[in-house]
Amino acid sequence: MPAHDRDLPAGLDGFSDERHAHSLKAVVDHLAAVLPALESLRAEADHLARWGVELAGRLLAGSRLLAAGNGGSAAEAQHLTAELVGRFDGEREPFSAISLHAESSAVTAIANDYGYDQLFARQVRAHGRRGDVLILLSTSGKSPNLLHAVEAARAAGITTWALTGPAPNPLSCCVDDYVAVEAASANAQEGHLIALHALCRAFDSEVRRYREERP
Repeated sequence: MPAHDRDLPAGLDGFSDERHAHSLKAVVDHLAAVLPALESLRAEADHLARWGVELAGRLLAGSRLLAAGNGGSAAEAQHLTAELVGRFDGEREPFSAISLHAESSAVTAIANDYGYDQLFARQVRAHGRRGDVLILLSTSGKSPNLLHAVEAARAAGITTWALTGPAPNPLSCCVDDYVAVEAASANAQEGHLIALHALCRAFDSEVRRYREERP
């Protein structure tokens, strides 16, 4: 049945051309705002490629990736670790990657006992080893639990990277390296997913090159 023939929820059966115009403008404006995010990332192509090469070298040597974020950024952090433990778009061996928000019992216990600000820092101290990489995602770059995670990582000899919104921000100022998406918050978050896929593309390319040279 076509959508316009279905029964509409109360209040929407009189959906006017004016209301449609407002909604359409909101969508068009949002999609237009994706373009600055893409252009921002295009300028970071070499940066993301270098991340992919370095991450491949570290994980091939037995190190691991830790990833963290809040809300939608947590989902994107988990998306990245899934690509590494599973696969991106070509067959290869699995690599060690952990999303620090994903174990619900640990998350709730740590938040309850130590406070939400220590949620990721405590897990960094538990799981992280010298030579690992911690990647943090935040559109604002202001989340206290991510900033504390950087402190814990630095003390443990863990390299810290961040994907943020417009910089400078507190997170970009304290990590070892960062890529900032110069766009509004929602569009920056969309840009982060594209950045992660680009990182995975570079990562897989480097793993493939390594395996071809050292069969």
